[in-house]
Amino acid sequence: MTEATGKRLYGRSPGVHLSAKGRAQAEAVAERLAGLPIRAVYSSPLERCTETAAPIARALGVAVRTEAGFVETDIGDWTGRTFPQIRRSRLWHAILRVPSSSRFPGGESLAEVQARTIRAADEVASRHGGQAVVVVSHGDPIRLLLAHCAGLHLDHFQRLEVVPASVSAVAIGQHEPRLLLLNDTGDLSDLLPRRASRR
Repeated sequence: MTEATGKRLYGRSPGVHLSAKGRAQAEAVAERLAGLPIRAVYSSPLERCTETAAPIARALGVAVRTEAGFVETDIGDWTGRTFPQIRRSRLWHAILRVPSSSRFPGGESLAEVQARTIRAADEVASRHGGQAVVVVSHGDPIRLLLAHCAGLHLDHFQRLEVVPASVSAVAIGQHEPRLLLLNDTGDLSDLLPRRASRR
């Protein structure tokens, strides 16, 4: 979590760092994962992800490996805009209704994001042959990968909730991918109603 989470679309903007709450969340996730037999930690190259991955890697005694395939969605011309600004756009509503047929202006389509995230996950799985690894990425790439593993059409990926610093788990290998865990934080306050959803 950063100071702008839920307020502004910062996309791939450099120099976006974790807030104090985000750093505390990263430390808490590291504590939860520390006892598991995890062999590697991969991260999107953006600072907010490498800062999340660092305490996890430290707790596991491994180095963080950056992987470009897990980077945030390229939202192009919308980078830096606030949610109230984009909510007035017809394209935003098209992206919400039919994500598979929409493209961010000057950026990626969500189908492209899903395809590259799946490729990156498959490559990581092939490197580690049945071993457990951690991947630290961003909301939409994570949900798009989870939708693929659960057999959901891309148009339904937004039905999956992934909050900052939650843990989801998938099994990827020689069999069909499987969704093992979704959006786990160990904190039931995530189930409380929110004042406003960004989508």
